[in-house]
Amino acid sequence: MKIVIADDELRLRKIVAMHLKKSGFEVYEANNGKDAVELVEKIVPDVIVLDINMPVMDGFQAAEEIKRKDNLKNIPIIFLTARSDMESMQKGDELNAAHYLTKPFSPKELINKIRGLV
Repeated sequence: MKIVIADDELRLRKIVAMHLKKSGFEVYEANNGKDAVELVEKIVPDVIVLDINMPVMDGFQAAEEIKRKDNLKNIPIIFLTARSDMESMQKGDELNAAHYLTKPFSPKELINKIRGLV
């Protein structure tokens, strides 16, 4: 199963990628929303994990861009973010996010959420 993870915080992205790889997933990484969209278009992953606060293009903008494309719009998106405010969570719902996880988070919980999607 292919997963794209986008987070501008390198250390966190590497930790998440390591846990996902150890669980048997094929992981591709991006450090901003724009790069994530390009990677998703190229790879067409099974699941996308997006941070919200990223440079160039934030996670919400990236999700909107992905959802506009017919061949990508049904890929489940999980927001993994420090933003725990109600407005952000509602925006995640509006974008039909499969899950909305806040940092700090449990890698095991993320893996279970991913496995539950496919």
